[in-house]
Amino acid sequence: MKNRKNAVRIVIVDDHPIVRQGLKKVIEKERDMLVCGEAGTANEAVSVIAREKPDIVVADISLDGEASGLDLVRAITERFPEVSSLVLSMHDESVYAERAIRAGARGYITKNDGPSNIVHALQSVLKGEIYLSGTMSARLISKLFHGNQSETPRSIVETLTDRELEIFQLIGNGFSTGEIARRLNLSPHTIETHRKNIKDKLGLSSGSELNKQAIQWVLSSR
Repeated sequence: MKNRKNAVRIVIVDDHPIVRQGLKKVIEKERDMLVCGEAGTANEAVSVIAREKPDIVVADISLDGEASGLDLVRAITERFPEVSSLVLSMHDESVYAERAIRAGARGYITKNDGPSNIVHALQSVLKGEIYLSGTMSARLISKLFHGNQSETPRSIVETLTDRELEIFQLIGNGFSTGEIARRLNLSPHTIETHRKNIKDKLGLSSGSELNKQAIQWVLSSR
């Protein structure tokens, strides 16, 4: 590890080691930034944060285990208020950015963004700013002033928890219960429980209706 005494200390949380490795390489090209720790789950991340005392945590939304990246952001906000969070995700920011900010994150960036965007996001967060794309910022400002004008497919699913929304999106992308369970490292029974809760919240009576609604919602989010 390079000796950078006054460098910004960063912890990376992602359940894919190759992603963590790539992020570390990008971040440590900056002379004033140092990756001081890594974690693959939310629970592991809490231990690393307590030990390493970073300035910023870069966390993926989709993590193995019961706790999601948004659960981790909330835990950081409550237990480590001096630590800033930046959410990095494969999901479209129109789906999750607002939830991330409400959870306490200081910014949201997608994995499709280039390395320079990641560095810029980190620099913005360090300045005390909230980092979002111009499009997302405009959308949130519009919502603040005008609210939801109608119950669109996007606003309907706002009743779902973060984990339920994640599962709903995976259903819409064609994943089966077993595939979702393996992807999230949860049991099929847990996924079925989430499916039932989603159906109840959305007023759906069958699994086929849930699948159809999820597909329509995913298509409308693109």
